[in-house]
Amino acid sequence: MEFKKNQIVELYIDDIGNEGEGIGHIDGYALFLKDAVIGDKVRAKIIKTKKNYGFARVEEVIEASKDRVSPRCSKARQCGGCTLQHLAYEKQLEYKFNKVKNCLERIGGLENIEEKMEPILGMEEPFYYRNKAQFPVGYDKEGNLITGFYAGRTHHIIDCTHCMIQHPVNEQILLKVLDYMKKNNITAYDEKTHKGLVRHIVTRVGFKTGEIMVCLVVNGSKKNLRNLEMLVDSLTEVEGMTSICVNINKEKTNRILGSKIEEVYGKPYIYDYIGNVKYQIGPLSFFQVNPTQTKVLYEKAMEYADLKGEETVWDLYCGIGTISLFLAQKAKKVYGVEIVKEAIDDARLNAKMNGFDNAEFFVGKAEEVLPREYEKNGVYADTIVVDPPRKGCDSKLLETMVKMTPKRIVYVSCDPATLARDLKVLSEQGYEVEKVCAVDQFSHSSHVETVVRLKRK
Repeated sequence: MEFKKNQIVELYIDDIGNEGEGIGHIDGYALFLKDAVIGDKVRAKIIKTKKNYGFARVEEVIEASKDRVSPRCSKARQCGGCTLQHLAYEKQLEYKFNKVKNCLERIGGLENIEEKMEPILGMEEPFYYRNKAQFPVGYDKEGNLITGFYAGRTHHIIDCTHCMIQHPVNEQILLKVLDYMKKNNITAYDEKTHKGLVRHIVTRVGFKTGEIMVCLVVNGSKKNLRNLEMLVDSLTEVEGMTSICVNINKEKTNRILGSKIEEVYGKPYIYDYIGNVKYQIGPLSFFQVNPTQTKVLYEKAMEYADLKGEETVWDLYCGIGTISLFLAQKAKKVYGVEIVKEAIDDARLNAKMNGFDNAEFFVGKAEEVLPREYEKNGVYADTIVVDPPRKGCDSKLLETMVKMTPKRIVYVSCDPATLARDLKVLSEQGYEVEKVCAVDQFSHSSHVETVVRLKRK
């Protein structure tokens, strides 16, 4: 049977894809559908065809799966942020557990892996969990000033000031900024013409401290923001408002933040905690966006590291030292490596602020710093912790890790596929996977974090 674009079909959803999309089959031909759930019977319009599979859009749910729920957010289908809000949360967790398991089996070639997998660690409250938001500012078709989020894979702004996964205080902040812009005729940036002033509204909230930062990203400087004291007076009515600043970004790119900050009110940073460790967070700082689940993730990494107090630990891709400082609470010595100099500056500052004199940090690529320190300076490690970006670990880094023969490796991953690839290499080079635990950091998305403990055979 041949399928064509715009053809209407009826089908049952019998599987779920890598990005959480539903999959249905007609005469062996697979169709991928966003917003579809296993067990649904749907009427769909085919929007793209390939030789053996295609993509379709749900036009009508004829029979709803028992696992389908009504999204709490009215913009969930339009916005690109919550691709799984129509799926019951316990089923989201089941999907993510299986996503990790399947990658480790198929890509990693790891046998009997389910026996080594602990139950996935989900959230107690899978809404309002993000401590940072970046809201683009623009206009709707009628020329009204709006802010919200981009529709999936576009730069079309979905008007949304109340996001179900962001901290609730954001709505109050956004309405105040929009009101100020309207009253003072402050324009929104147009990335097509490179005209207009305000590009984004960035918010950061300390979940433990209650401190709030607001940063306006502008195609200019703070002197272009007329009557700025009106905005300051309005924003400081919000309980916890600690820092207001302007970020200058005149680049003709999609990059959200520029490198220059102009202070407007208060301190140029806020504080927050993960567990007992305090962190200073500026507008450009990298910091985990779900502090509640980050604590869960790091506690699992600490458990897997099983430190007794005499170990030397290397933390690779350490960022601002979030895991490093967790480890420093129990290790004798921790070395952190990160390519971004500003992140290492933050790591050193945070180590000093918390009184950790057993943490040392290197600026550079992990795949260059570790081989250099091992081959030239003879460093060693009892335990190595890696938390790489989505692309996983560099092959040179894995090679050096194996040469250093640490007793234990703890791998923290944000991509099950590259994790599986790297675990296969380590398994072939003398290491055995002992335990695996998936952690849900981002509910209502297909994203899943994983912590793995390996021991030397």
